[in-house]
Amino acid sequence: MSAASVKGWCPGALRPMQSGDGLVVRVRPFGGRLEAPQISGLAELAERFGNGLIDVTSRANLQIRGVQEDGHRPLLDALARLALLDPDADIEARRNILVTPFWSRGDETQSLAAELEEALADSGLALPTKFGFAIDDGRSRVLAGDSADIRIERDRSGGLLVRADGARLGRSVDRGQAVSAALALSSWFLISGGAKGGRGRMAAHIGSGAVLPQSLRGETEPAPVMAAVRPGHYPQGAMVGVAFGQMLHATLHQFSACGHALRMTPWRMVLSEGKREMPSGAGLITEPYDPALRVIACSGAPRCREAHADTRALAAALAPRMPADARLHVSGCGKGCAHSGTAAVTLIATRAGFDLVRDGSTRDAPVLRGLNGADIVSDPSILVGGN
Repeated sequence: MSAASVKGWCPGALRPMQSGDGLVVRVRPFGGRLEAPQISGLAELAERFGNGLIDVTSRANLQIRGVQEDGHRPLLDALARLALLDPDADIEARRNILVTPFWSRGDETQSLAAELEEALADSGLALPTKFGFAIDDGRSRVLAGDSADIRIERDRSGGLLVRADGARLGRSVDRGQAVSAALALSSWFLISGGAKGGRGRMAAHIGSGAVLPQSLRGETEPAPVMAAVRPGHYPQGAMVGVAFGQMLHATLHQFSACGHALRMTPWRMVLSEGKREMPSGAGLITEPYDPALRVIACSGAPRCREAHADTRALAAALAPRMPADARLHVSGCGKGCAHSGTAAVTLIATRAGFDLVRDGSTRDAPVLRGLNGADIVSDPSILVGGN
């Protein structure tokens, strides 16, 4: 069985996923960061082996789309030369780590990420495919709303803590204990049955009644949560959004041309390290309140063979019509790959039209079914109405 025929997991480079436009090859940057030569290399590979489209995912990764079977092996060889490939697919799957983009040289973020990557590679832990870690060790937390099962954070006085997702408090640790404490939590999760069915998550496990052992339990409150991140200038560089999480290879090339590294985020934004001017390019969002920031859309048809509609076209048409305080999620099918959480409005494409969920996700019951996309555009009050 080829790697492309396997389904139901998060894709990687070594274990890609088949989609409507070819293989989806996910690249997981080490430490959440890409150097300029890696950026230009990825842009060239997306043009050479893919269809030129690159996804920026909610797990802070890049995906090269449209790769053909006979191009997969040479693409892997090229990724290895760029130092963007893991030794094997199991190690790659375990290396599911979000890293705050707001770190400074000399702090502990990058060393923590490198140590955790190495420890996970050596661990052999059979973690569920979506199980992940967050290194959110700034003075305020920016990844609190993003998917992670074990979190390395700061407390209110600046000390490190390790916290299981779903637990309000974390365990205070010294710098040398942080990674080993995170792995101990992972082992407990497995031993206590959290991975039953292969899709378990820490918050659900704790929510179902699993009790952390005293040695892993903490009494320390994490640092406050930072306000929502928007495109603009930050001390670390220029933060720019990627409309609907997808860019052309030429746009990625523009980032490398200025010689700056990229820090990845789970918000479908990238931070151009040290850059003082806002980048420009097709599909980039530079204004902090651009309507496109309020809309999430998956690849949709015809790019995804599971999708029942062109999600991007509908999302683009509806973005300017959404209320400023509301988020819209347009999903090509019921899986909700682009966004697992809730939204003010969720549209789910089906064979019979769009189902509409209010204040929920693709897993919740629709309030309306079988809506026509053109009718929604002509009368967007349907989205937030009282029907």
